Amino acid sequence: MRLLLDENFPSDFSALITGHDVQTVHRLGWSGMKNGELLRRAAGLFDVFMTLNRNLEFQQNIKALSFGVIVVRSLSNRMLHLRPMVQTIELAIQGAAPGILVVAEL
Repeated sequence: MRLLLDENFPSDFSALITGHDVQTVHRLGWSGMKNGELLRRAAGLFDVFMTLNRNLEFQQNIKALSFGVIVVRSLSNRMLHLRPMVQTIELAIQGAAPGILVVAEL
């Protein structure tokens, strides 16, 4: 799967997600972009967009997207809290589909 990690993830988090083509908003030079524009740019390029933004589902029309969205609900965006969630996130990636929002939480 081609995954795009939102800018709210630590830069070293992408190394924990294996077996997928993982890109980050920061590496692509898309940091600071509004969510609507970011999601438009991701269309056709990615299979899954992953974010820590819990409000995304209320701000955007997820059903209209050509990729799946995973909202990770963690205590914080620190590796200390994200690392134990990797297995849960991997399961969420497997369940991702276009226009579907999946919540990954412990």
